[in-house]
Amino acid sequence: MEHDPAVIAGASLAIETVIAKAVELSPGTQSRLKQLHPLTIEIHCTQPALEMFVGVEEDGGIQIASYRETKATVLIEGTWRDFSRVATASDPAAALINGDVKISGDTAPLMQLQTIVGDLDIDWEAPIVNAIGPVFGHQLAEVIRAITRTSGKTHRRMKRQLSEFILEEGRLSPPKPELDSFFTAVDDLVLRTDRIESRLKRIKKRAASLTGAIE
Repeated sequence: MEHDPAVIAGASLAIETVIAKAVELSPGTQSRLKQLHPLTIEIHCTQPALEMFVGVEEDGGIQIASYRETKATVLIEGTWRDFSRVATASDPAAALINGDVKISGDTAPLMQLQTIVGDLDIDWEAPIVNAIGPVFGHQLAEVIRAITRTSGKTHRRMKRQLSEFILEEGRLSPPKPELDSFFTAVDDLVLRTDRIESRLKRIKKRAASLTGAIE
């Protein structure tokens, strides 16, 4: 079973558009995205067969396509049912780590992108449903919402679970100092994100007061 290419193109365009509009309204976000270039995420759904690529462009734009020449930085693989379980889980971080969805490659920029998109607080459902219909549109929006749902608490939980997974499985486990360095970087990222969020709230409040004064 394969999806209609027109449906996939419609969903991709809808997601690209809603992200671009949200980035426009969020000062500093484009600069943060530029730092992730040339991140490429390959999303491989094995059942039904579907392959999508999410790439961060040099200008900070996000492109979604069914084909990309550049090698993927990170691969996310599973069945549609696997992704749906993550979407409906009360703890998406735990479901992602402990479930059947496989993640391989450099996950650090993936987590950074998750933080950035999560901070935008996007309403995924409306534009996606308008593009491809209510049934598949609602399901896809739920999956995206779950993957981008992020907070300092979620990242700390994911960090702990990822650490336990690596140490217990012992598959190509890096030395502990390298793990500690990576997790310290994640903590620093969460802290910077929290500070940026607070700064944005102050800017929005200031902008609102200035608009009221002009009126």
